[in-house]
Amino acid sequence: MTINTSSDLNPDIEAERLNTEATSPSLTEEQYQRKMQRRKEVQEHRVSKASQEKGLIIVNTGNGKGKTTAALGMVMRSLGHGYRVAIIQFIKGAWEPAEKAVLSRWADQLEFHAMGEGFTWETQDRERDIQKANEAWETALTYIRNPDFKLVLLDEVNVALKLGYLKIEDVLAGLEQKQPDSHVILTGRGAPADLIERADLVTEMTLIKHPFREQGVKAQPGIEF
Repeated sequence: MTINTSSDLNPDIEAERLNTEATSPSLTEEQYQRKMQRRKEVQEHRVSKASQEKGLIIVNTGNGKGKTTAALGMVMRSLGHGYRVAIIQFIKGAWEPAEKAVLSRWADQLEFHAMGEGFTWETQDRERDIQKANEAWETALTYIRNPDFKLVLLDEVNVALKLGYLKIEDVLAGLEQKQPDSHVILTGRGAPADLIERADLVTEMTLIKHPFREQGVKAQPGIEF
């Protein structure tokens, strides 16, 4: 199929334009169907161009909730495909979260290392925090380099970078050692600019409202942990 329009130059703009126009209440049913048919053609054209497969470096950052939760969704998909997965927690290890209990059912596919000792205001020992972060990073490297693991999740590693517990140049060098078809997810607020530049997929979670901040609602099982 050949599309001789501006979508060849920028199909994202063309797709967004069609989506916007299709919401107009003045469209007749026939006009709406024509625009949706055109939208289908643009989308099929975009998909046909995306034939490459590649192991991705994925960053979930920002002040909003959901960075780890989104990463765990990818973990579940990978497990569902039968892939081997490793999770290394850099900060929240002391929580022994419910996710660990659920994911333990995939013990033959999943390696889970909760190596942090809690949030920094709880530990109050910078040298030990640095030590634990570097131990977690060394553990992470063994999985990043291992061709048997399709996905490696480095939970809250961005926080360790932001606080200076890890060096960004060491992390970037380690990411270069991953297998060509494996994926690495790095979560946590404050992801450094050099990591964002290197990543293939970056999502920033934006905080709009939070029940703890606005209402004083405490962390609850099933929602926060």
